[in-house]
Amino acid sequence: MSDKTKVVVIGGGPGGYVAAIRAAQLGGEVTLVEKQYLGGTCLNVGCIPTKSLLHSAELFEEAKEGAKYGIVSSDVKIDFAKVQERKQAVTKQLVNGVKGLLAANKVKVISGEAAFTSKDIIEVKTEKGTETIKADKFIIATGSIPAKPPIPGIDSKQCIDSTGALELKEIPKTMIIVGGGVIGVEIATLYSTLGCKIVIIEMLNEIMPMMDGELTKMVRAKLAKKGVEIFTGAKVMSFKDAGENVEVTVEMPDGKNQVFAGEKALISIGRRTNTATIGLEKAGIANDRGRITVNNKMETNVPGIYAIGDCVGQIMLAHIASTMGEVAAENAMGHNNVFDSKTNPSCVYTKPEFASVGLTEEAAKAQGVDYIVGKFPLAANGRSMIMGEDGMVKIIAGKKYKEILGAHILGPRATDLIGELALAIALEATIDEVIATIHAHPTVAESIKEAALAVEKRAIHVPNR
Repeated sequence: MSDKTKVVVIGGGPGGYVAAIRAAQLGGEVTLVEKQYLGGTCLNVGCIPTKSLLHSAELFEEAKEGAKYGIVSSDVKIDFAKVQERKQAVTKQLVNGVKGLLAANKVKVISGEAAFTSKDIIEVKTEKGTETIKADKFIIATGSIPAKPPIPGIDSKQCIDSTGALELKEIPKTMIIVGGGVIGVEIATLYSTLGCKIVIIEMLNEIMPMMDGELTKMVRAKLAKKGVEIFTGAKVMSFKDAGENVEVTVEMPDGKNQVFAGEKALISIGRRTNTATIGLEKAGIANDRGRITVNNKMETNVPGIYAIGDCVGQIMLAHIASTMGEVAAENAMGHNNVFDSKTNPSCVYTKPEFASVGLTEEAAKAQGVDYIVGKFPLAANGRSMIMGEDGMVKIIAGKKYKEILGAHILGPRATDLIGELALAIALEATIDEVIATIHAHPTVAESIKEAALAVEKRAIHVPNR
């Protein structure tokens, strides 16, 4: 008999496999149960395949526009089957990497569907039958699935979710996207770049409402320039098959109905927790309509049971799940760690990229925070100009101490650059400390220093107003 702490992780996505590895590093005897595929939504039908397709689309766009950079090519075409093949190859390589990491850390992996029968026992349905597992600690990481609202006709054969949008065999000529959140906007960017006519229908008054409002308007203008039509304050009433198309009836802001037709209708109105089949009630785990209730140690109300990632219904992002996974694993193994989302970056893979961390101006105003703002347009940044890109870096700082409270970047490699400002928030850095840090030239990163200078109206490369 082993005297090691027995830890069972339910779900092998970016939260679950990270939790399993961390628990194993700390000496746990770890079993990971995954019913579908290691890597979860992120690696298989989410983050990674989306970005692979977007990268191909970006290369296609650059090839078409190469002449302005002195690179002349003719008859540029898309081999979409090859694009999809490469996406699959990237996904497969990363999933195999996860398998290798779990094996290297001596994590036992069981392919099957787990459900609690009591607070310390689960049953796993596998191809070979049912296996009963008792453990000291459990970490629930079952993720989420696309939400499907009860709209008439939503089961039309032309209605797809985000998974379906990533697995299309051909590029549709037209697509109606219901939902202007991150997923909807990224897929709009992808398929509009590949030549598809896109219409976005968003019920709220703006797309991507959690992002900085000023920069969001810039994204919206760039999408419009690509031919994407965006209707906000609009509500989808029904879907109807119309031959090869689907007709989407929409109640517009003026109260009148308008019908939009497209080859596909993408339903992208968010995700819901995937906890219906894991036996929460049999273990006595508190939840709010499937969203598992946890504290900042990722503990549920049942001692020894933790929950992480999308299934807790807080912030549904892969890097949040991974961070929660580390916290839960450490606490399960007797450590004392807490989850804090203040340095969480939000990233949107539009062109150019859009990234955010900390407070937006809207949030700062709502919270009554006394703040100052610095902005630097990337039209004044040499590296961005070379790349043919523009955008903005925006930093929000406390008025009294000048500590960085939030940062927002629209521009090339924004999703990579935001890490510097997330670290600044973690360290409670002030704008003076960012200014004192030498940034290489020519880089997009030096615009971060310029935005920090602009907070005090002493930017060098733009007039200060």
